[in-house]
Amino acid sequence: MTLQAKLEKLREQALLRSRRQVDSACGPEVRVAGRTLLAFASNDYLGLAADPLLVAAAQQGAARYGVGAGASHLVSGHYMAHHELEARLAAFVGLPRALFFSTGYMANLGVITSLAGPGDAVFSDELNHASLIDGIRLSGAEKHIYPHLDLAALEALLKACDRPGKLVVSDAVFGMDGDLANLPALLELCERHDAWLMVDDAHGFGVRGSQGRGSLVHSGIVSPRIVYIGTLGKAAGVAGAFAAGDPDVIEWLVQRARTYIFTTGAPPLLAHALLASIDLIERGEDRRSHLARLIAQLRDGLKFKRWRLLDSTTAIQPVVIGENSEALRVGAALLEAGIWLPVIRPPTVPVGTARLRISLSAAHTAEQVGRLVTTLTELE
Repeated sequence: MTLQAKLEKLREQALLRSRRQVDSACGPEVRVAGRTLLAFASNDYLGLAADPLLVAAAQQGAARYGVGAGASHLVSGHYMAHHELEARLAAFVGLPRALFFSTGYMANLGVITSLAGPGDAVFSDELNHASLIDGIRLSGAEKHIYPHLDLAALEALLKACDRPGKLVVSDAVFGMDGDLANLPALLELCERHDAWLMVDDAHGFGVRGSQGRGSLVHSGIVSPRIVYIGTLGKAAGVAGAFAAGDPDVIEWLVQRARTYIFTTGAPPLLAHALLASIDLIERGEDRRSHLARLIAQLRDGLKFKRWRLLDSTTAIQPVVIGENSEALRVGAALLEAGIWLPVIRPPTVPVGTARLRISLSAAHTAEQVGRLVTTLTELE
């Protein structure tokens, strides 16, 4: 089958994707194709992406370090801003050491392929992010997928495994459903079966836990078995990611994580801006409280008859429509009304569960959320 035929098949299945060009800063209102749209599409959970303090910090970083890093971290691309950021991140999440990666995808690939390989076994929740799935595939380790949040199934798999190295991998907050992993129970299983626990907190860092310190702090767990991944392009408002954990684990990543070793370092101006971002997150209780009120307002207001609002206490509020074509129709109707909501379809989500993924931000107002509730109610 030719590529043209494959593309046509995607079109027939209502699975063809397209990009919209945004001509403004990330925020509750964005300019797209000459129109101002009310957007619930980004993961800017604290509204920091266009915060003037972060913009100023990025400008200061550019003035000090220039624009590019020039080389990989292990050649000449590791700057003072990177070093200071790693120390700040480790202290912020309460772990001994951290390592800064260019993206969350690269962090997950690098960590999994460094900690697991042929002869080892990796255990993954079936709804984990694509980057975790790809990391497991690249590792060459034996792969075990357990049903979503099914700890009994995971325990049975661990008990039956005789591989010398075992790694359990889970999102903390699942990006398409907005539900939560039971991290204390996962850690208990890992301790009992001598396994590593890798926690991807892409959607929890900055939002959950005291002062936004993340899902580990929220759950009250600490262990040298845990490798923690935090993403810095969502609630932190900038870009990049980090892995944090035991000093030997992080040193091993420096020596073996190919996605860290063989890529040019992230621009140091971003690390400089992220130092300011962590300060804003730490002082951001008002933002988190406002976000919690918006979540409650949305959930109280949306009462569907046919569609289904998934059970989520997070800023991710998915509305399951069902069929791809219907979800696209609703997305187009929202766009016509001046509201941008992403329509999520397979393979990102299971077949028959196409949905609208509402992402709330502390930058939204109660009036804007009220407009969304009214419009969605009228469209059902």
